[in-house]
Amino acid sequence: MRQVHTLDRVVIRFAGDSGDGMQLTGDRFTADSATFGNDISTLPNFPAEIRAPQGTLPGVSSFQLHFANFDIMTPGDRPDVLVAMNPAALKANIEDVPRSGLIIADTANFTKRNLAKVGYDTDPLTDGTLADYQLHPLDLTGMTVAAVKEFGLSRKDASRAKNMFALGLLSWLYSRPTEGTLDFLSTKFATAPAIRDANITAFKTGYAFGETTEVFAVTYEVPPAAMRAGTYRQISGNLALAYGLVTGARKAGLPMFLGAYPITPASDVLHELSKHKRFGVTTFQAEDEIAGVGAALGASFAGHLGVTTTSGPGVALKAETIGLAVMTELPLVVCDIQRAGPSTGMPTKTEQADLLQVMYGRNGEAPVPVLAAQSPADCFDIAIEAIRIAVTYRTPVVVLSDGYIANGAEPWEVPDLSAIPPIDPGFATTPNGTDRAGKDVFLPYLRDPETLARPWAIPGSAGLQHRIGGIEKAKDTGAVSYDPGNHDAMVRTRQAKIDGIVRDVPDLVVDDPDAEHGPRADVLVLGWGSTYGPITAAVRRVRKTGRRVAQAHLRHLNPFPANVGEVLRTYQRVIVPEMNLGQLAMLLRAKFLVDVYSYSRIRGLPISLSELAQDLETEIDAIEGVLA
Repeated sequence: MRQVHTLDRVVIRFAGDSGDGMQLTGDRFTADSATFGNDISTLPNFPAEIRAPQGTLPGVSSFQLHFANFDIMTPGDRPDVLVAMNPAALKANIEDVPRSGLIIADTANFTKRNLAKVGYDTDPLTDGTLADYQLHPLDLTGMTVAAVKEFGLSRKDASRAKNMFALGLLSWLYSRPTEGTLDFLSTKFATAPAIRDANITAFKTGYAFGETTEVFAVTYEVPPAAMRAGTYRQISGNLALAYGLVTGARKAGLPMFLGAYPITPASDVLHELSKHKRFGVTTFQAEDEIAGVGAALGASFAGHLGVTTTSGPGVALKAETIGLAVMTELPLVVCDIQRAGPSTGMPTKTEQADLLQVMYGRNGEAPVPVLAAQSPADCFDIAIEAIRIAVTYRTPVVVLSDGYIANGAEPWEVPDLSAIPPIDPGFATTPNGTDRAGKDVFLPYLRDPETLARPWAIPGSAGLQHRIGGIEKAKDTGAVSYDPGNHDAMVRTRQAKIDGIVRDVPDLVVDDPDAEHGPRADVLVLGWGSTYGPITAAVRRVRKTGRRVAQAHLRHLNPFPANVGEVLRTYQRVIVPEMNLGQLAMLLRAKFLVDVYSYSRIRGLPISLSELAQDLETEIDAIEGVLA
């Protein structure tokens, strides 16, 4: 009888050619693990090319899943299990697998030709180079083709179901539920019965192979994680962002218009929003980035909520129109799903290098609020917050996500929508001033005394005729003005409006458990965006060693929370991990005159929690040694 081992956590990586279905396989394993009740975190990784050269290193696609019986923060640094569909997948990922890790390899693809493509002189499955690993070479393709023979598919089509065979085997090995995947396959391939039945059969055969073979002496269980009561679902960052945009628009009572040009990794938001016409959403796939943002701003002028989604190269093209939105003072939500640059860069890899671009990448003094989501699920909340600020303060707002957050997934507690406060667009309905003759008129730049927001009037409203545009506006009237004093006043007023948003920004919360019971920590780790997961996991690991370290995370980057300067000056050392060359660190140094230390990693991958934890331990020991 096989032994069943109970584990707290497992990291699995599925890897193969971009046509081997690794993303689908990983997504299904994730969904089944989420259904089982595990906490999850994922890292899809795929080539930029639609169909990269088969069997080559640049063509390797992988999907990593971390599932556990406790609250986890990252998809893991190193996989405990690697499923490699060919030699390229093995070679591209083997350095990440710890010694004694489990490797399942499809022997059918370890041909002499495929080995030579990636520089293997001998077969690593048989030459002893993998002796330190738990290696299981299995003919996944051959067993799959034999299992689905009855459906009359060609060998090529039959072999495509090998990913489902592998999924079935891993589902057995880690005691995953199977009903969700079976229902998924039945629905996905409902119009192609032979393909449907072949995939279902391959999945079931992989599961049965695990039950009957003697290759595996042990199976594993990862119990469900303890979570507070509620309704949960698996969600990716892009999906959460789309849902948040729809929810925010509904809370504001506004129809939403998305003007967007497809760009990796933002395209999924456009795809998802196109499904929600019933919620008053109009999507426009524009011919280019400039047209997309221009149409979105036009929709805001007409009284809709204008939204545009893009990545770094698209933000560059949209810059002039964002500046126009600053001048016209209209609500506009710009979602920048960051990727590695510059130029085309690495389109499918993650980075955080657009911060300075969205803060300052426009001509003239054109300040905009900037928010950053910290996790896939947080994209929902940050989208609503961006809409609230855009509508309340009549300004474009930039939402920063990145490829790691956008494509990654985690459990999301479905919120009580009735608990989300409404957003009042406060449209102008009557004239708000008088002209020299005493006649009632509408003054489009007569500001709210608290928010400094100008009134928002829908074109065509009786008595609310007004003029807006890109040329400098005269105070109150909005007439074209080249007066130096007026320009100075309007520039400062627009800046003051953005600065004033701080009244609605929560103070920065510091997680420093030692501050309550004794000396506070000497080191503060401050992050933004998707570094939240690696930082939190690293800080937890460091604290388990007995070292003291504090943590804080910024979601509002412009304006900063009011207490940021005070927090920075409280600690001996402030370390800011970023996936760039230190952009936030530079902003903090400039604004608060505090010596912030930059921790930069720009590899197209999330920051390694293990590496960060080790470096933090070294830094803390050095500081405590000096202070002692």
